[in-house]
Formats: sequence, structure tokens, C-alpha cells
Amino acid sequence: MNKPNPHRAGETESTALVPFAGPVPVDTFGGRVHVEWDPQAAVTPLGQLPFFTEFLQVGGLFDPLVESCPLFLTSPNAPNKRDVLGTAVLAILSGHQRYSHISALRGDTINPPLLGMSKVVSEDSVRSNFGKMDEIQGVTWLQDHLGYCVRPLLSEPWILDGDVTVKPLYGHQEGAVKGYNPHKPGRPSHTYHTYFIANLRLVLEVEVNAGNQTASKYSSPGLWELLGRLPRAHWPVAIRGDRDWGTQANMARAEQEGLPYLFKLRMTKGVKKIVERLMRGADWAEAGQGWQGSETRLRLTGWSRTRRTIVLRRQVKADLAIVDESNPEQLRLSFAELTDDTVVYEYAVLVTSLPGEILTVAQLYRDRADAENPFDELKNHWAWGGFTTQDLKRCRFMARLTALTYNWWSLFVRLADPRQHTEAITSRPLLLHAPARLTRHSGQTRITISHPHAEAAWVESACREIAAFFKTLRQTAEQLTPLQRWYRVLSRALVKYLNGRELHPPPGLPAPA
Repeated sequence: MNKPNPHRAGETESTALVPFAGPVPVDTFGGRVHVEWDPQAAVTPLGQLPFFTEFLQVGGLFDPLVESCPLFLTSPNAPNKRDVLGTAVLAILSGHQRYSHISALRGDTINPPLLGMSKVVSEDSVRSNFGKMDEIQGVTWLQDHLGYCVRPLLSEPWILDGDVTVKPLYGHQEGAVKGYNPHKPGRPSHTYHTYFIANLRLVLEVEVNAGNQTASKYSSPGLWELLGRLPRAHWPVAIRGDRDWGTQANMARAEQEGLPYLFKLRMTKGVKKIVERLMRGADWAEAGQGWQGSETRLRLTGWSRTRRTIVLRRQVKADLAIVDESNPEQLRLSFAELTDDTVVYEYAVLVTSLPGEILTVAQLYRDRADAENPFDELKNHWAWGGFTTQDLKRCRFMARLTALTYNWWSLFVRLADPRQHTEAITSRPLLLHAPARLTRHSGQTRITISHPHAEAAWVESACREIAAFFKTLRQTAEQLTPLQRWYRVLSRALVKYLNGRELHPPPGLPAPA
């Protein structure tokens, strides 16, 4: 018996929703286009990364990092540690802030092989394998490579800036306790104790501690441990710090080690007395940028000796508005009218063992303000604001790996523009982000970049110059070791900082283990 036709007369079975092979025609406001999918297409949003990859190879930076990594995996199903480290470096370089962001790298089929990787591993693989490393071995491993990156520059006169920043947390991580957090009061946090090469914005070392360990007494052990790993000839000409560093313990240790220092003092009762005495009748000298300075000798309660102290003052010329918050329910606002008979100053007090004149010392401390800029960059545009795990160990690994990648990228960018440090918010769109596709023909692999930036012509010229420099370095310096090539690379990248001088490694200096 024949089954009745379920369709009414005149109707036919529709196939409009049935998938079919081939391009799909789509009508748009710009006309009809044909869309097709090719999951095997070799494309990348980081089209200019090959130049940075060559920088890592010529400088001998990435291979030693992988080879010396204390990650030992024995399972036949375990990922290659090169894939784990390469994935982490690519994530940091791309500006990722979370482990979950690593999934975005899965679509890049061009750059991982250029780093010698077989694949991009998952976020869980990176997180879990970092947890398998011994903390002491892992910290030592990253400290060695941070030192290798900047060691050639320490033969030049340099100043060490010590400072700490706060990283707010939102979970139940190890070390997530309430401490000094001016922007988010009451929020648990970690503290990043960091040491920079002044004016170059390069990180020497970073230590992650609990949120209530913001004081310099938690920074100073790491500082002296860092200096202990350096030959005395590579020590800084001075160390600088804000008012948290101006303590008896820090100054006494610096004096014991014969290391000059420049710190700011807190406005304690004894410091205010010396300011009042100088304001009454001292001789004031020009200190630059509208400041005046006067020098005296000071020994506060608890100090072991009298120390050179410089008081700086600057006249406030604008009218002042005063907000009294003593009563939270009723804020009181008043205005201070400045007349010819009323002079208002802002002031600061410095303590130092440096012998320079007041103008020189005052400008030297003002230059310390630049140390706040890399903190802002590292937290907002690199990975110091994220990649948080339950344990401190992996946070410490990622903080140092981020600092190392940040140093590498900063030096690479200086090859393109040696005049200044260019922050990631500007340098990534210029020298990293650009769609590209890979093609192979006649045994040649070619990457075609489509750069939409307004400065595309300058970027192409800069990348061509960098590639030409690397080619020359390979051809004319084949006898050089990777360490000697790294000295040549730094000499070119920091030509302005070095005033054109060439860096030369001392004989017998080893590469990182």
C-alpha cells in the first residue's frame, strides 16, 4: 500500500537548509561575496613576529632558556617543554592577562614552528607543568636568564632603582592578604618587589610576596642577594628609593657595603623640626625646575650616625582649596587666599651619601620618578596584572618570565628605534600585530604581511634594517659565540645610552647554564 504524500499539491521538499560543499554566496551591501572555510590555512595575527624570533636566535636567548629549564617530564604523553615555554612566552608577548587567553593562540599556525615548537599547548598544560617545577630551581633558572639579558650593561655606570607595586587579587590565593593598597583599600593583594636599571626601564629582578609585605625591609634581602650574585665591578654607582627606603637599616647596610645611596625621608617629628629650622634662616640654592635646596647634617633618633640631608622646597603659586574630611557626614570646604604676605611651599627631604651639589642630587632624585612608568606598563600591558594561581610559586615564575619577555621585547624595539623606550601599547601595533599568511612554492617558504598601520612604511624600513643587521652579524661574525653576538646586539640597540661605545665581554665570561 502506497503511503500518502505529506506535502500538499504544488509543494516540493525544500533543501535550503541542507549544507553543501564549496563557497557560500552571501549578499552584502558591497555586493555578492563567496565565503569558504579552510582550517588548514597558515595565517597569523602576529605577522611580524619572525623578526623578533630571529632576535631571540641571534642573541642566543630562547634555546638556552628551554635547555636549562628545570621541568622534567617522563610520561610518553607529556608535552615537549619547548612547547610549554614557547606557549607561555607567546601569550605574554601577545599581551594576555589570563591563562584562559592562551586558547587564542591556537589559530596561529605560522609562529609556533618558527620558535621550534610542534604545537601550542593548552592553558591547563602551561599552568600544571609550571606547578611541577621545583620552586628553588625554577627561581634560580629565571634569575640566571634575567642576569644574562642585562649583564653586559652593568659594566657601564648605572643606578639601581628599588620599588614595590601592589597587585589586587579577587580569590583565595596563597599570600592574598590585606595590606597597603591605596587604589583598592581592603582588597587582598600580592606585592611585587622590583629592581630596575634606572632610565633604561629594564628589570633586574622581581620577587612576589604577600600583600602585607610592602615595606622595604621585605625588599632589602632580595636587593643584597641580587648584588651578591654580581661581581663588585658590576655594582651600581648608587641605589635610589622612595621614603620607605630611608631607614636606619637600609642606610647602615649600604654604608657597610660602601654603596652610595639616595633616599627620601618620611615627615616624622624630627624631620619637620629640621625643615622648620632651615625655613627660618637658611641659605637656599637653586635646585632646578622651580625648586630650592638647603643642606644640613641630621641624626634622628635611632640613627647610628649623622648623615647628609637636603631639604627641597618649591613655592605654591596657585590658589588652594582645602577639604576637611574629619567629619564623614559633612565635608568642610575652605579656600586659602594667597597674598603677597602669605607664601606656601611644598617640600621634600632627601638623605644621601653622594657628594654632588644640591642641584645634581635634586635632579637625580627627580629622575627616580621614571621608575613608576615600567610598573604601569608591566601591570596594564604585560602579564603582571594577571596569570594568578592558587600558589605563590607559579605566580613567582610568571612574574619573572614576564619580566624576561618584557626585557627582550624592549631591547628588540630599541633596535628599530634606539632613541627611546617605546611602551607596548605603541610598539605592539607597530612591530608585532599585522595579519600575515604563509605560502610555500619551489622549496621557498614565504610570509606575506598586510600592515594596516599609518606608519607601515617606517615599520617595513625598520624591519628591513634589523634583518640586514642580523644577516651581517651572521656572515661577518661567524667565529663569535652567542654571548659575543649578544654584546653586539646590545651595543646597537642601546647606542644612544652608550654614546656609541661598543660593549665587549670580559674573557672567560660564561653563558647561562
